[in-house]
Amino acid sequence: QVQLVESGGGLVQAGGSLRLSCALSGRTVSSYAMGWFREAPGKEREFVAVIKQSDNTYYADSVKGRFTISRDNAKSTVYLQMTSLKSEDMAVYYCAAARSSGPTYASLTRLAFYTFWGQGTQVTVSS
Repeated sequence: QVQLVESGGGLVQAGGSLRLSCALSGRTVSSYAMGWFREAPGKEREFVAVIKQSDNTYYADSVKGRFTISRDNAKSTVYLQMTSLKSEDMAVYYCAAARSSGPTYASLTRLAFYTFWGQGTQVTVSS
């Protein structure tokens, strides 16, 4: 049974930083493409970042240069370091895992590509 548990969300001022964690239980995190998505009130869930089994990383244009995704295989945990946070970054952030490596970048950005999802963690940015 694969389980994903996110943590690290909270309240931060605009311009501040947060680090989200996603712990994967039951499997080896390096065997999965691990993605981060977010969902703001009234909006659809959107892709944020992904780290593939090959360690290649991809980011949404809106977070490129500000967010960094990384993985600690020993801890079976994926991180999302968020800096220079803006009000538009405020959302519930979800971690997701896919067994496939993804044939294209576009596939990695789609919700349907991922099999397992965490429960989400709230990020609130105050201005």
